Amino acid sequence: MTAGSGHALKGAAGAVILLHGRGGSVEDILSLSQEFDLPQFAWLTPEAAGRTWYPYSFLSPIQQNEPWLTAALDKVKRTVEDARRTGIPLDKIVIAGFSQGACLATEFVARNAARYGGLIAFTGGLIGPPGTEFSYAGSLAGTPAFFGSGDPDPHVPWPRVQESASVVSRLGAQVVLKRYPGLPHTVSREEIEEARRLIASIQPDPRR
Repeated sequence: MTAGSGHALKGAAGAVILLHGRGGSVEDILSLSQEFDLPQFAWLTPEAAGRTWYPYSFLSPIQQNEPWLTAALDKVKRTVEDARRTGIPLDKIVIAGFSQGACLATEFVARNAARYGGLIAFTGGLIGPPGTEFSYAGSLAGTPAFFGSGDPDPHVPWPRVQESASVVSRLGAQVVLKRYPGLPHTVSREEIEEARRLIASIQPDPRR
């Protein structure tokens, strides 16, 4: 199921796909969209079965999280395709998430490199155990990306956030990386402002 809010997809300045965290819900993540106060965008929120995108930590061996991880990535892909079918191009589609949703967003963008409207990872990073050699094909071609996280965080080690930002940068993204010492496992006002600037920088297509 994918819920939405804000502007209808047809005629929107762009679309923001919001991915909730483990145990979260559509309602939780949609409440975050209200914090951005950008009503000209369509906000799309796919929901994970059982409120979790995959059962184990994002630092577990990838095979332990299959087939759930592949199913989750496919759901994000279908949501992107839903937006594109209404005429919204990839460079006006932002993929964002918190915690487990941020990991899923980052992994999706890395595996499906293109020029997106943006990547926003609130406390998350690429999926795989420590020591994984992250290698992806394609180019993000200047996609703006924001990575923000508390340090220490009980679920997401700061070195993985740094590593993920570096990998995405090598793929061609324009990355902003912010560390927030002592931040609880939540999204801070400062992070919301960083993400809002990224989303607001998307210019509407005059043909739409």
